[in-house]
Amino acid sequence: MNLRNTLLSAATVFAFGSVASAMECDTITLGSAISLTGKYATNGVHAQNGYEFAITKIAENGGIKMGDKCYNFEVIYYDDESKGDRGATLAERLIIQDGVQYMLGPYSSGLTKAIAPVTEKYQIPMVEAEGASRSLFNKGYKYLFAVLSTSEQYLASAITLAAEKAQETGKDPSEVTVAIAVENDPFSLDIRAGVLEDASKYGMQIVVDEKLPRDLSDMTAILTKVKLVKPDVLIVSGHSKGAATAVRQIGEQKISAPMIAVTHCEAADVTGNFGDFAENILCSTQWAETLTYEDPIFGSAANYDTEFKAAYPEYADKQVPYQTAQASAAVYVFKDAFERAGSLDKEAVRDAISETDLATFYGQIRFSEAGNNIAKPMVLRQIQNGQYNVVAPSAFASHDLVWPRP
Repeated sequence: MNLRNTLLSAATVFAFGSVASAMECDTITLGSAISLTGKYATNGVHAQNGYEFAITKIAENGGIKMGDKCYNFEVIYYDDESKGDRGATLAERLIIQDGVQYMLGPYSSGLTKAIAPVTEKYQIPMVEAEGASRSLFNKGYKYLFAVLSTSEQYLASAITLAAEKAQETGKDPSEVTVAIAVENDPFSLDIRAGVLEDASKYGMQIVVDEKLPRDLSDMTAILTKVKLVKPDVLIVSGHSKGAATAVRQIGEQKISAPMIAVTHCEAADVTGNFGDFAENILCSTQWAETLTYEDPIFGSAANYDTEFKAAYPEYADKQVPYQTAQASAAVYVFKDAFERAGSLDKEAVRDAISETDLATFYGQIRFSEAGNNIAKPMVLRQIQNGQYNVVAPSAFASHDLVWPRP
């Protein structure tokens, strides 16, 4: 463990040890190998902040109650440096050396895919919030549970929106052309597969289908192709670094596709960093503060947004990333499961997690037999005058879609 993570763990134990002492609660230790450095560090920190905020809120609300006893969570963190092999090694260290019996997930599908065989091997329940690839849920894992919607759903509604807009203007959806540029990782490849599947239903033509450069810092060559073929829809997925590069270079190259949809807009703070370049871009999200979800611990989605920003002032002038919200939801799932299990036995906790049907500020959480959340939809937000406004699906929309993108 490096010095920063040693201090983080010590601070966590100290802070929540104080709360536990005041409330005479015992401690339940969770483990997490998470990206605090490397290419996923931005979202790794967002997720860690979500974990810590949830731990604080649960402690403030009486902790985890089992019979006449109460508990508070603490977390042992190790930095996986955004590397799958290191993540797997650290997961084993948490289990074997630190004695952790319950795990919170890492950031990204790739890192989750690296760690899941380890937690499965040792039969350690893991509730993860940041690995959306559907390939995680066809392995027969019994100890892996994910609170978020799977990745093939992220930008599917953009294709549906494009078909609807085509019909409104008298065009057949089969006339719509689509350009796709995604990172070569499990999450983004699943997004690509979902877009291709939905586009094929409408007979849409794929005019660009490219993998982003490995370091995600320059996609000029791909965007030059996009500018030449003038697609009706441009889809980009490359986590926060890819989102930042895409929005910046789309603006610099004056790409004028009528519809542009990108993942990880909030995490990359594209409005704060790129201003007008981000206007009217569609951003997929697992959660939004305008949704009508609520629960007894965090209150409404809007209340979560307000209280989180108060606790972490660095987010005050930004959109709270959905990665943060879903990390908090993962901790809440553990609280609920421990209380229903009434036990610290990891098998009893695993069984309780599998039977979760929990209303939260993040949305309903209910797991399929494969471990993915089947109760919560994805939504699309459009950046309008610097604000993220929900525009799809229509049942959740707070604003009308601006189309075509000027």
